[in-house]
Amino acid sequence: MNPKTGPLYAILAYGAWGLLPIYWKFFSSVSPIEVLSHRMLWSLVFLGLILTLQRRLADLRKLPRRQVLGLLATAMLLSFNWGLYIYGVNTDRVVETSLGYFINPLVSVLLGFAVLRERLYRGQQVAVVLASVGVSYFIWQFGAVPWIALGLAGTFALYGLLRKMVAVAPMVGLMVETALMTPVALMIIFYGGTTGTGRFGSSPGLTLLFIGAGVVTSMPLLWFNNAAKRLSLSTLGFFQYVAPSIQLMLGVFLYQEPFTQTHLVSFSCIWTALLIYSSTSLLRSTATD
Repeated sequence: MNPKTGPLYAILAYGAWGLLPIYWKFFSSVSPIEVLSHRMLWSLVFLGLILTLQRRLADLRKLPRRQVLGLLATAMLLSFNWGLYIYGVNTDRVVETSLGYFINPLVSVLLGFAVLRERLYRGQQVAVVLASVGVSYFIWQFGAVPWIALGLAGTFALYGLLRKMVAVAPMVGLMVETALMTPVALMIIFYGGTTGTGRFGSSPGLTLLFIGAGVVTSMPLLWFNNAAKRLSLSTLGFFQYVAPSIQLMLGVFLYQEPFTQTHLVSFSCIWTALLIYSSTSLLRSTATD
């Protein structure tokens, strides 16, 4: 495993996630639960095809029960995160979803300290504090609990931690996660089809979008899991600023959501923190070469 490829996988994953609101906006007239169900189903199909072509399906039978139970936990976290994100995008709260993924690295760093005993140097500690101030100010000015943002941050940070701890190949792990949740997804899809409330098959374009959800979901997750195996949790956490930055720009410039002085102050703190953290990491890396 080459650790130098970790940053590349992280950029690919978070760049793709940053652009995902554009895709989910096509489902604005569809129930988020139905979209989530198809996202699960077609991700399973897509991953199964890849593993079949690679002749790796036998790897699924080698997983011990303890690892499968661990993947069941990550699958439930992932399902909640996916569904909440789709709901946030299609209720015109893209800026709030970006807040969630700005908070996420802070939660990841906290988990890294508490569970994995990862170390942060002084400059990196200052960056974490400054980013915390920016996020706290944003929450304080909200006037209400941003439950979408907090839900996204918490579930995905826990997902990243558990996937790092479960020693399963990224693609095999994703295959098991989607397989564990697909029976529930199929029941929801079947119910929508029999009652006439489902939208699958209502038009060729929408049907293709449902199927394509498997591709746009699986590829970033594969990249993310490869990055998680190569990077420390705290370093991986700060790469996550790429995705919410893109989401924020989409929310403000493409979807015309408000960007107030509060947003400006908060995100200025966060980007300053990112600059300090990155500079400190670069200096430490240079010193050890």
